[in-house]
Amino acid sequence: MKRKFQILSFVLTSILICGWLEPAFAQEPFYKGKTVRVIVGFAPGGGFDAYARSLSRHMGKHIPGNPTLVVENMTGAGSLVAANHLYKIAKPDGLTFGTFHGSQVMAQLIGGQGIEFDARKLEWIGTPGKNHDVCLFSKASGITSVERWMAAKTPVRLGGAAPGASTDDFPKILRAVLGLPLRVVSGYKGTADMRLAVEGGEISGLCGISVASVRATWKKQLEAGDATVVLQNAPQPHADLPANIPLAINLAKTEEGRQLIHTGVHAPSAITYAYSAPPGTPRDRIEILRRSFWNTTKDPEFLAEATKANLEVNSIPGEEVTKLISDLFRLEPRIVSRLKELLSQPN
Repeated sequence: MKRKFQILSFVLTSILICGWLEPAFAQEPFYKGKTVRVIVGFAPGGGFDAYARSLSRHMGKHIPGNPTLVVENMTGAGSLVAANHLYKIAKPDGLTFGTFHGSQVMAQLIGGQGIEFDARKLEWIGTPGKNHDVCLFSKASGITSVERWMAAKTPVRLGGAAPGASTDDFPKILRAVLGLPLRVVSGYKGTADMRLAVEGGEISGLCGISVASVRATWKKQLEAGDATVVLQNAPQPHADLPANIPLAINLAKTEEGRQLIHTGVHAPSAITYAYSAPPGTPRDRIEILRRSFWNTTKDPEFLAEATKANLEVNSIPGEEVTKLISDLFRLEPRIVSRLKELLSQPN
C-alpha cells in the first residue's frame, strides 16, 4: 500500500511539474510576428543604405521567430540625427537598431556640437565591414593623381555631409597633415547626392568614401573613366586598386602627422558601418541580435548578394566593436586636443 502511495505521489508531482514548465517550453520566441526597424543615418542610394537593405533581407531568418526587418532612412547632420535618435528616443526593446557614421564617435571624443549620445553606452551589434577610405575625383576636375591635386592653384571643392561625417572630417585632417589644397562644401544628405553634385559640376570629388561605397554607387563612372581614385586613406593598400595610388599615411612627413591620420582616419574607419541598439536594451535580445548579425554576414546567400552589389564584407562582432570604441576614449590628451583643433577649422 505504501509503495502504491509513493508511485501515485510521484505521478502527481510529475504532472504538476510538467504543468508549471509547459508555459515556459511553449513560449513563442520574442521576435515572432514582430517588425524590427533598422535606422540608416543617410539617404537611399549610398553605401550605408546598400549594406542595410541587403542585411535586412537576410537577417530575419537568423533571428528566432523570423521577424520582418524594415529599413528607415533618417538623414541629417552627417548621420548625427540618427545617432541621437538611437540613443535618446528609440525604445530599448530590441525592436530598433541602426547605423550612423563611425566618425561621429570621434566627434563625441573631441566634444563636437550637437552630440547627444555616448558611444560607450550604446549596445554595439557588429559591423559588416571595415571602411577602406579613399579620395575620388571626376574626370572634369582634371585631378588624376595626388601630384596634380597638390599642384592645384585653387582649393578643390569636395562634397561633405556635416561636421562629424568622414566626408567633412577626413579632408580636414589630410589638408593639415599633407598640405592638400581643398575646401569642403557641406550639407549633402549622403554620398548619392554628392555623386549627383560631382556629375553636375558643383564639386570636383570627395574624400571619406569607402571602396565598398565606390563599388556600389560609382561603378559606372569608374568603368567609363569619368571618376578616378587618387588617394587611399587606409593602413594598407587595397588589393583591387592600382598599386600606384598612394597611402595618405606614407605621405605624412612627421610622426605627429602619421598619428593624426591613424587616430583621426584609420580608427574611425574600422567602425564606419557599425550597428548599435539603444542603451538599456535587454541583454538577451542584444545577444540574439549580435549572433544573428554575425551569422548573416557568413550566410552564403547574403554574401552572394553583397558580391553582386559590390559590397565588401569583412565583419567585426559586436564585442570587438565595443572594445575598439573603448580604446578610442583612452587616447593621449595631446592627440585629442590636436584633432579637436583641426576638426573645428572652417571648411
